[in-house]
Amino acid sequence: MNISVLDAETVGFDDSEWASLSDLGELTLHPATGHSLNHVLAHADGADVVLTNKVPLRADALAALPNLKLISVLATGYNIIDLEAAKKSGVTVCNVPAYSSASAAQHAVALILELCNNCGLHSESVHAGDWTRSPHFCYWKKPLVELTGLTIGMFGFGDIGRRTAAILHAMGARIQACVRTPREAPDWEGFSWVTQDELFATSDIISLHCPQTPENTGFINAERIAGMKSGAMLINTARGGLVNEQALANALRSGQLAGAAVDVVATEPMAEENPLLGAPNCIITPHIAWASRPSRCRLLEVSAANLAAFFDGRPQNVVG
Repeated sequence: MNISVLDAETVGFDDSEWASLSDLGELTLHPATGHSLNHVLAHADGADVVLTNKVPLRADALAALPNLKLISVLATGYNIIDLEAAKKSGVTVCNVPAYSSASAAQHAVALILELCNNCGLHSESVHAGDWTRSPHFCYWKKPLVELTGLTIGMFGFGDIGRRTAAILHAMGARIQACVRTPREAPDWEGFSWVTQDELFATSDIISLHCPQTPENTGFINAERIAGMKSGAMLINTARGGLVNEQALANALRSGQLAGAAVDVVATEPMAEENPLLGAPNCIITPHIAWASRPSRCRLLEVSAANLAAFFDGRPQNVVG
């Protein structure tokens, strides 16, 4: 089997660390692949198996890859794959569920704590000499927000959402969640399922933990933000396309929202003209919630298992 990895560099491993895949077939590691059809075909042509993290495989590419049998997504989200076209072409698509849940939940909480405590801002202030010049034993550059007693709304309540909520609940926050189909509720005092409108109207902090679909793309827009509590905060570690970034930037500049923290944006790498750049009270990290080394090792381990299972005639983690 010819196995082609389209964007190996994004996973951050040395070539030798891909041994579990090279044992399964003829492995070609491409550090990066452009998103145009020509770029994709240049690196995927002749491959029986393609692994991709963020390089999209759309209908035109799938139609031009007659040897392709399996697409293994090096991620949990698989919106970069045209599933309908893959099905028509007889191509199996699999992903890696839940590998980054612990790391992603930790990162979401870190973003919330940074918005509430501004540790980075105060550290920079101290290093700039502000404390040595202060007449007082302490000072604060911005108000400090205590999580105990706040209402945190989880939009999406899968593995990552539940882990994030469990940490925040342990810190004294009241948790409410909105999902299409409620499952077993956690046994937490004050937990409640709420509607989408109620979640946005009553939450002090809203954290997004849902996949991006055609139906919810850009749904965090000016109208939705206007329905949020004045002074609320928004956290997005899910998908950048869920948020209308201009509307979010406007809300931060007007003070409608007290803060936002995002690990994802609509176009990645981030465009220079992205309206969130320079927006006040906006923390941006470069899509790293998933990227701890233990998380990445699990990603590669499950990906190799996906390929082995497919070659053995028992595909696993199939999507679509």
